[in-house]
Amino acid sequence: MIRVEIPGYGTLEIMNLVLDFNGTLACGGRLMDGLKELIAELAGRIHIYVVTADTFGSVEAEVKDMAVELVRLGAGSEGLDKLALVRRLGLNTTVSIGNGNNDVLMLKESVLGICVIGPEGCAKAAMDQADLVIGDSRKALELLIWPDRLKATLRY
Repeated sequence: MIRVEIPGYGTLEIMNLVLDFNGTLACGGRLMDGLKELIAELAGRIHIYVVTADTFGSVEAEVKDMAVELVRLGAGSEGLDKLALVRRLGLNTTVSIGNGNNDVLMLKESVLGICVIGPEGCAKAAMDQADLVIGDSRKALELLIWPDRLKATLRY
């Protein structure tokens, strides 16, 4: 578990992390550099779920040997399926990281929703519903590795 007290915002007790794959962890279906090591570091502290409809058909090869649970989604209901996963895991203990329109619901409902503006961009609606917006997936994961960094942005 990751615990961080943020003045005026509240105490986060994070047990789960839901990560969108395409556009967030991967560009063009390929895992971006430096993420595998950061995910491995986090996996020792929280449960990590990678969610995807696997647009490029590459997710299994890209997350092979990583300590994550792969959740495949059917085309057409990705946003609702991601929200259902977050609800099942627990809204108050789950952080979500994503960038697309189909991430909006999970970003809004998670205890902490982080929108990443990566190389594939991000949907405006995802930015609007997230608690925090950051320009790099590595930096987003580092916020959880060093959670005191969240205080500077989220405190009141």
